[in-house]
This record gives sequence, structure tokens and C-alpha cells, in this order.
Amino acid sequence: MQYTNEELKNKIIELKSKLSVTVVGHFYQRDEVFDLADITGDSLELAMRTKDDDAEFVVFCGVGFMGQSVKVLSPHKRVVMPKVACCAMAKMIDGLYYDESVKFLEQNGIPKENILPITYINSNAEVKAKVGEMGGLVCTSSNAKKIITNALGEGKKILFVPDRCLGQNIANQMGLKSMVIGQGGDPKEADIICYDGFCSVHQLFSVDDIEFYRNKYPGILIAVHPECDPAICDKADFVGSTSQLIKYIKELPEDQKVAVGTEFNMVNRLRPKNTYVLSSTKPECPTMNETTLEDLYLTLKAIEEGNPINEIQVDEKTQKWAKIALERMLAL
Repeated sequence: MQYTNEELKNKIIELKSKLSVTVVGHFYQRDEVFDLADITGDSLELAMRTKDDDAEFVVFCGVGFMGQSVKVLSPHKRVVMPKVACCAMAKMIDGLYYDESVKFLEQNGIPKENILPITYINSNAEVKAKVGEMGGLVCTSSNAKKIITNALGEGKKILFVPDRCLGQNIANQMGLKSMVIGQGGDPKEADIICYDGFCSVHQLFSVDDIEFYRNKYPGILIAVHPECDPAICDKADFVGSTSQLIKYIKELPEDQKVAVGTEFNMVNRLRPKNTYVLSSTKPECPTMNETTLEDLYLTLKAIEEGNPINEIQVDEKTQKWAKIALERMLAL
């Protein structure tokens, strides 16, 4: 039987009232899904806030690595996902590619004991665990500069995975030398060696987009996410994580125009006037948009029937080392 969105919404609300569940929604989710979440935020914020939640089930509306992060930090919780969508950036690196990156540095004269790996939170639990085993840690887009600053104190070469743009942008901010594996350069001469991964959504923005808006609206501000290419970040008025972008834009005067370089759904919800998407195309994350109202309803219905679907599992060893990598970040 097919239900309308309004019927699905009512059924979801009814099931939520009967079940021991907390629905969690990332900022990039579709509006109709986001509006039904009990907790909303960016990936780390969601993993942290669900630690103290007492519901039996966390129903996570996002992408796979985020559900894993909840399970890693709270292994006693039952985490299910309406759609186990895979972040394109997280899919660009796995344990094998990580090992090959370490081997590349060793082959270029940097012993393994002199490498300090840092993984962006947009990576799967296997990669986080390998980073943890090597003494490394996780970072987010909001704390990457602090994490890297602290890491440099150990006098080691930083292997930054998987997002080359975030690594390069932080290096530029700090006056450090960076290189990208596979794009030439001597890793012995770089402070930060970046894996060649990226966010497909944040790659949509261009310098031409910035020039278009500056010409059309004199005085407009440009605010972008650090997953954008360094050429974009260099020309922006503000560069910040999802949460930092929200705070920055909401504090602007209502008549101040701003063009924002990040995912469409979030930008569209920020404020009704004078906010533009910094792209000639709609920068909508395809995997974040996989989760529908019907998926959420079917997931809750399966819990009600005692047969949960899409439950996230992380093996004991991976859970141990991934948690260590996350906790090293949290300790800072």
C-alpha cells in the first residue's frame, strides 16, 4: 500500500511515541526526514549526543560511517539506519588503500614510527581503527587545525586521510607545506601528506561562482566549507565546518547577502532571505538524500515487529581501536 508523505509522517510520529527509539538526523538530510528527527546536528555532534540518550534504539538518518561512529562510541546501543548509504569520500579509502599510503611514505624514506596518521571523521571504522593502532587520531572539520597543531608537537610527518582539501586548507592556514599522494612531490619535504580523497558535493563550487555572485551582488559575503578546493577557500570571507557555517550565517544582519558553499538542504533551511547557494547546479548530496520518509517508516515498523533492519555491527577489534582514535581527539 502506498502512503502519502503526510500519512507517512503521522505513522512515524505514532510509532515514535510507542517505541524506545531516538531518531537522529544529519543536517544534510531531506527536509521531511530532518523535521522528524529528535536530535539533529553534524556527524560527531550526533555521535556524542546519543551517548547519553536512554532509548534502546538509535535510528540514524545519515550515511554509514556516522552510524558506525555511534556504535563505536556507544557499543551497548542498537543502531539501525533507514538507509545504509555510503559517503562517497569515505568510500574512497579502505584498509588496503590506507596501508598502501603508509607504504608509500616508507618507500620514500619516512619510517613507520615517524608517521602520525590523522583521519577525518568521514571515514569508515576500519580506517579509524588502523589510524588508532598507529597512535593516530580522528579530526572533524571544526577541530582539524587544533588536532594538527597538537600533532606537530610530536615531530612526526602527518598522514592526513581521506580528504585532501581539508588537509591542504588547514596547511595553508597554518603556513605549512602539504602534498597529495599521487600528485608529485617529496613527502620528506612536506609537513602534511594528504590522501587523494574529496567530497563530490564540495567539488561542485568554483572560483567563477564566487566571481559571479560578487559581480551580481556587491558586498555579498562568501561562506564555504573547508572540504572545498583551496582555491575556493582562499577567496571566501569565511571558511568553517557545518556547525560553524550555521552559526556564522545566523548571526549576520538580515539584510546581509551571503552565498554559501555547502550542501543544498542545509543552506536552504538556514534563513529565508538573502541566502544563496554558491553553485550554478544544485549541490545536493546524493547519498545523504537516499533516506526517505518511507525508509524511516519501514525501519520503525520493523522495530515494532521485533525484526530490526539495517542494524550496524562493528567487530570487537575494530571497535576498540576506532574508539581509541576517537577518544584521543575528544581528549584534546
